[in-house]
Amino acid sequence: MTTTSSKPQNKTFALVGAGIGLVAFLAVALLPSILYGGYAGLLLAGGIVGTPVQPTYLVRALVVFGMVLGVTGIASLFAVLGAVAGIAVGALTSAGSPARKTDAASKA
Repeated sequence: MTTTSSKPQNKTFALVGAGIGLVAFLAVALLPSILYGGYAGLLLAGGIVGTPVQPTYLVRALVVFGMVLGVTGIASLFAVLGAVAGIAVGALTSAGSPARKTDAASKA
């Protein structure tokens, strides 16, 4: 028994939505995520080594770690929300289309 499934179409909508979400991240949120991630890394370094922070390798590594963590976290958030929006658009567009006949129903 062979049936037609809408899974590949939903996957396509999810991938397109994730791509659009990442493009939106690059356009809107890349610089703020670097800025706030670096600030969080600086606060972390201040908590570990003391508040007059000297530019040592540990402090610089913690600031870069904060920046990378900020960019990764916000980019994944944009990608997931874009994929969810793509799935929602795919579900809304397929809801209005008529149901397809399966192979078993068309042979009978």
